[in-house]
Amino acid sequence: MATPNGARDPGQPAGKAPALPRPLRSLEVKFTQIFINNEWHKSESGKKFATYNPTTLEKICEVEEGDKADVDKAVAAAHEAFQRGSPWRRLDALSRGYLLHQLADLVERDRALLATLETLDTGKPFLHAYFVDLEGCIRTLRYFAGWADKIQGKTIPTDDNVVCFTRHEPIGVCGAITPWNFPLLMLVWKLAPALCCGNTVVVKPAEQTPLTALHLGSLIKEVGFPPGVVNIVPGFGPTVGAAISSHPQITKIAFTGSTEVGKLVKEAASRSNLKRVTLELGGKNPCIVCADADLDLAVQCAHQGVFFNQGQCCTAASRVFVEEPVYPEFVRRSVEYAQKRPVGDPFDAKTEQGPQIDQKQFDKILQLIESGRKEGAKLECGGSAIEDRGLFIKPTVFSEVTDSMRIAKEEIFGPVQPIMKFKDLEEVIRRANSLEYGLTAAVFTRSLDKALKLAAALDSGTVWINCYNTIYAQAPFGGFKMSGNGRELGEYALSEYTEVKTVTIKLDDKSP
Repeated sequence: MATPNGARDPGQPAGKAPALPRPLRSLEVKFTQIFINNEWHKSESGKKFATYNPTTLEKICEVEEGDKADVDKAVAAAHEAFQRGSPWRRLDALSRGYLLHQLADLVERDRALLATLETLDTGKPFLHAYFVDLEGCIRTLRYFAGWADKIQGKTIPTDDNVVCFTRHEPIGVCGAITPWNFPLLMLVWKLAPALCCGNTVVVKPAEQTPLTALHLGSLIKEVGFPPGVVNIVPGFGPTVGAAISSHPQITKIAFTGSTEVGKLVKEAASRSNLKRVTLELGGKNPCIVCADADLDLAVQCAHQGVFFNQGQCCTAASRVFVEEPVYPEFVRRSVEYAQKRPVGDPFDAKTEQGPQIDQKQFDKILQLIESGRKEGAKLECGGSAIEDRGLFIKPTVFSEVTDSMRIAKEEIFGPVQPIMKFKDLEEVIRRANSLEYGLTAAVFTRSLDKALKLAAALDSGTVWINCYNTIYAQAPFGGFKMSGNGRELGEYALSEYTEVKTVTIKLDDKSP
């Protein structure tokens, strides 16, 4: 999810900017049913639910509403596809990688269409969907495609009469429950390593944003994945999500979402069959700006770090700690950036901030902004909705924020930047580590000593130095403490989707 700021298409001559992609304005939503065994199905209950465009608050379409019965069908299909001797299990490792490469090809072919669907369903700017989300999907698919025939065990030394080695085998049927803020990208983060390792998958996309997952189902069928390898059941958390979490034939589950729901997923997994669980949960991420930092860089990165994707990021830089000597200047420049941030139609190429996902999130953000006012933070700019535009909130900056305020402790998931001050490194380390979260952190300094000291001391799964939201398919991602368990991306993700089997062979010992 590395933001391609100023990235140039390598196929373009130097000095010539590539043409901007265009959304498909007259897009017809083709895939709205449940995807099981490479076929489209109506829900067993006959129910449907609506998905809405948060920009206009208009209904986009209705989607089949899955329930436990539909999950049972999907799991049965995935279980059958995983059986020894099935077309999927007979496929050699290199061919699995080839299928993932072909899927990446089709995602690339449909890139504008998928970005349009993502913008309609989430309200995120089209260019962000196209250049960040879709680019991340393509790179992740290609990265794990390359791993498919390189998942190797080891030979273990014992003695001359024993051969001992390990095999890394697929786990089986994997469940994937994905969030609404990066619907397709978070799905691919789970799907690509699971398929690379030879598993089968049952997916529950977020009920707010199911459309890109369902379109991906059509591409999976078009590529030629065997039936039952990937199954997609749209629906709601208390029904579909709960059924996946507790299903006895699902042996691993990957969830991205809130810490509260993550606890429910893990509890259900443990009560059912002790299925393995990876969780990527909430964050209240410290962004530490030292007095010796490149202030222009720090201001820009902290701004993008908190306002990107309407602030709806688990990685959001939602606790900015600035060293006292540069605090006033940092606040001044941050306010200038926030006041200039273009908010509006996500299909407009100039827009950098669209609407919040729904009324519930919108109301929660405004309540937290109000709590900041009441608790004594200084509102520097923003602080309210844009009255004539539905779910849009003005980019908001608070200064004079203290650690006890709600906006400094709770995950806001909106366009709100709380800026705090600190005196020395030991103080900021203690404060940065004081919350139950530990997903990401960032440090801005010209001092290598400070950078390395803070990188070692911060309780975070990722620490960025002089950058923000720089995420690569080859680099592991996940959290400490209540920000989650396990890792996605990189070679580390493979261990989440494989079981290690030890094979020990006693040789015929003919010695006297």
